[in-house]
Amino acid sequence: MKKILIISTIFIIDRIVKAYLINLQDEGTEIDFYISSLLNIYLVWNTGIGFGLISSEADFFYHATTALIIFINLALIYFMIKTQGAYSYFIAMIIGGAIGNLFDRVYYYAVPDFIDFHIGNFHWFIFNIADIFITIGIIALILIELKKNKKKAENG
Repeated sequence: MKKILIISTIFIIDRIVKAYLINLQDEGTEIDFYISSLLNIYLVWNTGIGFGLISSEADFFYHATTALIIFINLALIYFMIKTQGAYSYFIAMIIGGAIGNLFDRVYYYAVPDFIDFHIGNFHWFIFNIADIFITIGIIALILIELKKNKKKAENG
């Protein structure tokens, strides 16, 4: 039940923020807000996969990629159900973000990204709330595995 709450909460937060920015844009507001010298809110439409990589139009490749993303989401749900403890909660975080981005791919044929970190004129990939939770979940899973492997190595 907690995992469903995690997934739902991430999905809802992601949807609310994206819908708010999209509505502002639809009303004629340019989504290019200066927050600080390191952060802007700048709405772009990502037709690619993570961080805008491999962008394409809504063609066969786009739909094949979306089908692959659906399959990966189903696999993640399976792994979340089969695992215990922290693993399952971090997988739930990944699923919450992935479903948020999948919704956009299916509904808009693109994912709205808007968080623009930069140092001077060097801009990192623009991303969104869903991407944050996907990244946190992946990093946490990697750290758990590294810690587990370190313990195995120490115990010989």
